Amino acid sequence: MELETFKITVLPLREKLINISWRMMEDRSDAEDIVQETFLKLWQIREKLDGYNSVEALAVQVVKNLALDKLKQHRPEGTDIALLSLDSGTRNPAEELEQHDTVARIRWLISKLPSLQQTIIRMKDVEGYELAEIAEITGTQVEAVRVNLSRARKKIREQLMKEL
Repeated sequence: MELETFKITVLPLREKLINISWRMMEDRSDAEDIVQETFLKLWQIREKLDGYNSVEALAVQVVKNLALDKLKQHRPEGTDIALLSLDSGTRNPAEELEQHDTVARIRWLISKLPSLQQTIIRMKDVEGYELAEIAEITGTQVEAVRVNLSRARKKIREQLMKEL
């Protein structure tokens, strides 16, 4: 891939990649660093990029992998990667605390899911990807994504109901 094609194909993905990384990292400067590193990695393999069906899907996967690697390096052992957030429009401290506890519990429950289910539920429910996009990025069939998403949600729902 030539420089001009790279600029046209890859660079416009910057904001989308930053948003994905930012949701994972929860720090804008870390997110920007990860996107820069992603661009560097893509530039280093630019000769192979034409062989990919979707450079965007590849870029998204590289961003996620780099963000996960960075989170794994810096998080205390046994804690979940903070990716899920609920609407923070609560009105009083008690509701705020309850919401925080619920978010923490859901994060923990997600961390206990099989890896593919973790990825799928985060991509769909946190990042807003469509099932077809998730299938392409994860290299699975759309029906497999649908089944894994359903199973992941069911497991989380069942665990939350047990606690009530």
